[in-house]
Amino acid sequence: MAGPAHDGPILVLNAGSSSIKFALFNGALALILSGIADSIGGASTLRIGDTCAEMAFADHAEALEAILDCLSARGFAPETLRAVGHRVVHGGAKLTAPMRVTEAVQDEIANCTPLAPLHNPHNLAPMKALARLAPKVPQFASFDTSFHATNPDVATRYAIPRIVETKGIRRYGFHGLSYASLVRRLPEITGQALPRRLLAFHLGNGASLCAIKDGQSVATTMGYSPLDGLTMGTRSGGIDANAVLRLVEDNGLERTKAILNHESGLLGLSGGKSDMRKLMMDPSEDSAFAVDHFCYWTLRHAGSLMAALEGVDAIAFTGGIGENAKEVRARILRGLHWAGVAFDAERNDRNEARLHQDDSPVSVWIVQAEEERQIAMDALRLLAEG
Repeated sequence: MAGPAHDGPILVLNAGSSSIKFALFNGALALILSGIADSIGGASTLRIGDTCAEMAFADHAEALEAILDCLSARGFAPETLRAVGHRVVHGGAKLTAPMRVTEAVQDEIANCTPLAPLHNPHNLAPMKALARLAPKVPQFASFDTSFHATNPDVATRYAIPRIVETKGIRRYGFHGLSYASLVRRLPEITGQALPRRLLAFHLGNGASLCAIKDGQSVATTMGYSPLDGLTMGTRSGGIDANAVLRLVEDNGLERTKAILNHESGLLGLSGGKSDMRKLMMDPSEDSAFAVDHFCYWTLRHAGSLMAALEGVDAIAFTGGIGENAKEVRARILRGLHWAGVAFDAERNDRNEARLHQDDSPVSVWIVQAEEERQIAMDALRLLAEG
């Protein structure tokens, strides 16, 4: 097989537990096409653009081969690719910046599997498959944890002893690719320098906040895993460790994992709904309480992160809820009036990029998430650096 095309497109892969999302960018980082191989191991489908077909994928390797075949049929064979960029959920304490994928990097990603057992093995699978299918195409990894590597030790260390039994137990933080994209995009939207003290809200099915000072993360709400912090779609958010131990005693470890990760959050509070759009339309008391819970704990954590920033100059919303749920944004912004936030209700209703009033001491913005483009940018930069 010929070597990679120097002016070819960049393929970005985001592998989940039962899916592979993909996006193809040209050298100017414009999106060419995107899609997803979904329900891997079950009633699988492959969607590219507006077309969708049922296809049987036993595992991620088969799904990737199907993606590459479909891209080839559209003129984007593996040998035409300039590079492939991968989203990796957990880089641990060692993988703290985007990097080229080597055998050593793959080994370290595998070593982080106990920290992200639902994600890292699936992030690794396409890397290994591509190394076999297109060995001359360079691969790069961008880590969801790396943006928070700038957090001080006092923010990342739990108050537990440094002993063998606690090895690797610390705060890592997640949604880093989203926050890195936000830091890049906000000055482009405002036409001004990045605010010195920026409070970022990544609100979606997974949700977190990040305190960003001088462009670097200094605190975030997720901790050892993506379970901690805010109320989320199906995750509990913050819960007392002794309550978790009680659940394990009563129900066993695997059942407790399922409850906290897949049956809690908005889903558990509402009695069956995890989608914020459906919750906002449902008149039931349980759904209303779930929304109240989400907003209340988002505000509680916002106050904590403002303390870490020693104030706030700007607020930015991203993620599916952050970008689209105007009622939720309004409730959060009203709850931050004490911090100097004066938002414009009409701008908020129209989902405008700028949400603050002219005289607001704190500016407020919507920034569309561009995680895939951020990964492509990382790959291009590393290619240029050699």
